[in-house]
Amino acid sequence: MFSLVNRRLTSPVLVVGLGRFGSSVALTMVERGREVLGVDSSAERVQHLAERLTHTIQIDTTDEEAMRQIGAPDFDQAIVAIGTDIESSVLTTSLLVDFGVQEIWAKAISRDHGRILERIGAHHVVYPEADMGERVAHLVSGAMLDYIQFDDGFALAKLEMKESLGDGALGDLQLRKRYGITVVGVRAPGRTFTYADRDTVLEPGSLIAVAGRIEDVDRFAQEITSLT
Repeated sequence: MFSLVNRRLTSPVLVVGLGRFGSSVALTMVERGREVLGVDSSAERVQHLAERLTHTIQIDTTDEEAMRQIGAPDFDQAIVAIGTDIESSVLTTSLLVDFGVQEIWAKAISRDHGRILERIGAHHVVYPEADMGERVAHLVSGAMLDYIQFDDGFALAKLEMKESLGDGALGDLQLRKRYGITVVGVRAPGRTFTYADRDTVLEPGSLIAVAGRIEDVDRFAQEITSLT
């Protein structure tokens, strides 16, 4: 199992669809040392990224023979980042499933689209527009500096402590009992981020990483705002 996981972390990746999302994923993976084959039906997009990705090819990704010719069945990981063309997204994902690609990530533009991708065999479905919309809404409406929401109603947020929450260390403040949240990390002014424990003192101006259920993290963020 370890050798399989290690191979996936180092093996070349197939990225299908080189729009904003796909190109961002592909370029980030190249920056992290992965070889990337970027594929798109648009000659303009392929040409734009030709010198920045390991390899780029213009083909119709719904064409089984064309996909076989570029070696799609040989990839361990593939990312289907096709945008608004749902038919192409579904057909391309279906081909990769039939090829036996071990890990397929697929972008969905709606919940219905995502359900179809899951049913045909995509291993991971992402909703970049919806996820970003939720993230921005939380950042705009509260004291959060960063925010990550998980599928099971759990969230992780970064907040700034502009005022003290009370005297004493974390163990004395009982934030989990009062708010249902856990402070998992802290960066005091002029220092680096570190793990938080019951002896950690939250100084004004500190950045804190907070975990908990979405509604509890939101409530705590509003409390932080009301102190300023």
